[in-house]
Amino acid sequence: MNSDFASQQKGNILIVDDLPDNLRLLSETLSDRGYEVQCAINGKLALMAVQNAPPDLILLDIKMPGLDGYEVCAELKSQVNTSNIPVIFLSALDDVFDKVKAFRVGGVDYITKPFQVEEVLARVENQLTICRLQKQLHAQNLKLHQLNQDLAHSNQELEQFAYIASHDLQQPLQTITGFAELLLSLKSEIILEEEADEYVTPILEEGIRMQGLIKNLLEYSRVGTKRQELQPIDCNIILAETLKNIHHSIEKSQAIITHQTLPTVKADKIQLGQLLQNLISNGIKYCRPGVIPQVTISAEQKPQEWIFIIQDNGIGIKSDYFERIFQVFQRLHTVQDYPGTGIGLAICKKIVERHGGKIWVESEFGVGTTFYFTLPI
Repeated sequence: MNSDFASQQKGNILIVDDLPDNLRLLSETLSDRGYEVQCAINGKLALMAVQNAPPDLILLDIKMPGLDGYEVCAELKSQVNTSNIPVIFLSALDDVFDKVKAFRVGGVDYITKPFQVEEVLARVENQLTICRLQKQLHAQNLKLHQLNQDLAHSNQELEQFAYIASHDLQQPLQTITGFAELLLSLKSEIILEEEADEYVTPILEEGIRMQGLIKNLLEYSRVGTKRQELQPIDCNIILAETLKNIHHSIEKSQAIITHQTLPTVKADKIQLGQLLQNLISNGIKYCRPGVIPQVTISAEQKPQEWIFIIQDNGIGIKSDYFERIFQVFQRLHTVQDYPGTGIGLAICKKIVERHGGKIWVESEFGVGTTFYFTLPI
């Protein structure tokens, strides 16, 4: 460890005294003990030094030409950026009134001249220890506040999950059990063979729907918990894999997918692929009747981020629903018209935010929709 680093670790101290001998003695003593030391011979220079490079602690004389120590301390305590710097007064004034005034203007300690070096060192270290503990406490409080916010958010999601599990999942289950009971009641009838398909088909359809619902719920819940380290990812490779994964829906819809050259970004490979797949699949699924779906993927570079753009020519979204579509289970269409679970865009939002970006939508109803999301450079 070099001496500069050690001094920064010990603390930076400003000594303010109009007597050069006092400055020299304290400066040499504190420097020898590993402190970074600044000196000022009057109050005006002291205030300038503090504004230029705020110290961790100030040793301040009272009787000085121009601004005295009381005035300097009062000025420091009146400024937001210097009010927390501890001030130890060093003075030959030994009257109780002087000491009380020193504490009243904001001093944290008072040492009477002539002083003992060991006493000064002990009081300096004591105040710096207090400051370090206060900073640690402040950092821990901030961390605790963030953890409380995260916990509140998790609890909110858990409550929403519980509601969905008790409400939306019950509907397909009721259909399944209802038709199953009806099928069992007819097992001894001759017409069972003719009507079996009529009853079994809804069972299979609702069972598949419920499986998709549970699968997407699990994907949504895992976005924030499966934290892989972000690595440089070529988005062109991810896009090629994504289009390969959904080639059946592309062929079935005869969709036209075009894209520009995409950048390399730091991301979670699996989640980035899921993000692109959800947005492109939406552009294919929510197409206008009789119109071949067209989806364009591009990216624009900004000073601090990449903006990805997924544009389609589908049915569009009314502006009233722009925020709602990113919430879990907020469907705008019936399952019969457009099959799905209403979780896809919520997953997209969670993935983007986990990467430090944001996602939003622009759309013209009946014309098409454009999704934007950002990833930091």
